[in-house]
Amino acid sequence: MTSFVAKRILSAIPIVVGVSIVVFIMIKIIPGDPIASLLGPTGTAQQRADLTARLGLDRALPMQYLAWIGHVCRGDLGTSIAKQTAVEPLVTSAFENTIVLTVFAAALAFTGGIALGAVSALRRGRLSATISNIISLVSISVPQYSISLLLIIYVAARTHWFPTSGMFNAIDGGTWGDLARHIVLPGIAAALVPMGIIARMFRATVSDVMSMDFIDALRSRGLSERRILGHAFHNTLPTLLTIAGLQLGYLLGGVIFIETVFSWPGIGLLVYQSISQRDLPVIQAGVIVSALAFVLINIVVDTLQAAVDPRVRA
Repeated sequence: MTSFVAKRILSAIPIVVGVSIVVFIMIKIIPGDPIASLLGPTGTAQQRADLTARLGLDRALPMQYLAWIGHVCRGDLGTSIAKQTAVEPLVTSAFENTIVLTVFAAALAFTGGIALGAVSALRRGRLSATISNIISLVSISVPQYSISLLLIIYVAARTHWFPTSGMFNAIDGGTWGDLARHIVLPGIAAALVPMGIIARMFRATVSDVMSMDFIDALRSRGLSERRILGHAFHNTLPTLLTIAGLQLGYLLGGVIFIETVFSWPGIGLLVYQSISQRDLPVIQAGVIVSALAFVLINIVVDTLQAAVDPRVRA
């Protein structure tokens, strides 16, 4: 098992290097002049030349990349152009808030998706299965921002049960209860698409497993339906873990619409604001942190798959 994990980590290194190169090049080809943004309209030609040399922007692109990746490996993500502060605490704080929203949305998506998929697969031809299929299809089809606006209009504005923006109240906020009230609506909006995907995939997996020969063999031995379902669920775990890992990565990188609509102070909202402010160091740091988190999630998922399925280790 240790050798398997070591191989997965080593195989992830080229992916991380490739992602960092793509992020670096992406920032370089974005229109705009970072030197002009830093100096402002009053900067002289001499100041421009001095700042270009100090930042190393007069060197060749490979040398710029090596210098940048060296700083990233030491935890130095640069300085925000808009806020004139270190990027690292901005991204770290925002990423922690995104993790909170992602974990809540993932719990909803996994629980709802598994329940809907199981009902659809095990109760075929019944009304409950039809309702489950409809819910999963609707959750996949409806855009997240549309659901977000509907929740704000018909749930928050009309009932006043839940806040429509932020993570805590400005006055007397910061408690767990306050966080729970703020996270409900963005969590539901973020969870719907992954929940529908998990439900559809889990339904297909359970149907395939229940049609296998070993299920008939277990029934012929007189095992109860409950124990048979336990054996069947165990055989669906590798596929379920793969789907769950992909959807968790999707949530980490795909909640930007949710965070923008609900003003949730996560990394999606930070990157969105930085794009409008042309704050390139923050954009670069936000994208690279999200990409690294996705790679790490895949390593964890592969490790869990190897733990439950010996064939993966082989």
